[in-house]
Amino acid sequence: MATVDLTAENFEEKVNNSAITVIDFWAPWCGPCKSFAPTYEEVSSNHEDVLFAKVNTEDEQALGAQFNIRSIPTLMVIRDNIVIFSQAGALAKPALEDLVTQIKDVNMDEVRAAVAKEQAEKS
Repeated sequence: MATVDLTAENFEEKVNNSAITVIDFWAPWCGPCKSFAPTYEEVSSNHEDVLFAKVNTEDEQALGAQFNIRSIPTLMVIRDNIVIFSQAGALAKPALEDLVTQIKDVNMDEVRAAVAKEQAEKS
């Protein structure tokens, strides 16, 4: 599956309709972002069951702000509408493949329970 460009207009629809979304926050002037792009595209083609998306932080500054993106590239993974991974920096192909495999294996019942506990403690 080719990567999808996310915008403020389509973000919710695309993410809500995908069980797992991997997002690359990038900018056109960013050298590491440009170097990482072919790896990201290649890995995306190996995982048809995962939405691989890109957010151009120059064009979509509100999305960058919403997710508190401070450096690029930043990879973020949203599964079942919960951010379960966020890390600045490009990954090598084997590391990105491993990340996607690990994300698929996450027990989301445990994640939801941890989120509920954290929210209860804040109240």
